[in-house]
Amino acid sequence: GGNSLYYLEKIRELYPIVFHGVSMSLGSCDPLDWDYLQQHKALTERFDPAWISDHLCWTGVNGQNLHDLMPLPYTEEALNHIVDRIQQVQDYLGRQMLIENVSSYVTYKDSDMTEWDFLAEVATRADCLLLLDVNNIYVSSYNHNFNAKQFIDAIPVDRVQQFHMAGHTNCETHIIDTHKFDIIDEVWDLYRYAVQRFGNVSIMIERDANIPPLADLLNELQQARNIAESVWLQQSEVVQA
Repeated sequence: GGNSLYYLEKIRELYPIVFHGVSMSLGSCDPLDWDYLQQHKALTERFDPAWISDHLCWTGVNGQNLHDLMPLPYTEEALNHIVDRIQQVQDYLGRQMLIENVSSYVTYKDSDMTEWDFLAEVATRADCLLLLDVNNIYVSSYNHNFNAKQFIDAIPVDRVQQFHMAGHTNCETHIIDTHKFDIIDEVWDLYRYAVQRFGNVSIMIERDANIPPLADLLNELQQARNIAESVWLQQSEVVQA
């Protein structure tokens, strides 16, 4: 309540809004937090966001919040578990969700499929949409030595509704998704590749620390738009030819 809702109402009058969360803990073995979901539903019904999204992860266990987005083991058991929970949440909220891939720094010995195959199966079985975080794909590909373009190629085109882009911290032996630096060229190149596959998809650029002047952020946004427009122009020329 209070000022937060007041300003959200004012923003909603001027712009479409979306809800992006980090607290559903869809992959956890703990029960779903129905008190949280009840508040989420009330906000959703009040503000009617264009879409709502959360992450393919777990954030706590035994009632303790880890304050991080932890990856799942990519197994059939974990797949069935999270699909069921996504379906429960979608049924309760009365709308499809967007599920976002997370960056990861560990893998599980029990995993018997790739992250991209797991994510594609989640989208198909839960009948949810996807928020594809391009920087997270790059971070995980660096940390686990896989081909980031292979990840993108495996994702169903009709499921992707939004991209996230961000900067990260390169620690040489590994990369951490910190949202505190400018987007690097390699991630921009991967974004171009994603646009070539998925087409006209909404984009959000995330910045959580070392916040630069607004003009710098707008320049990054314009760079994203320029890349997308150049891809669409090239594709239209190919079709016309």
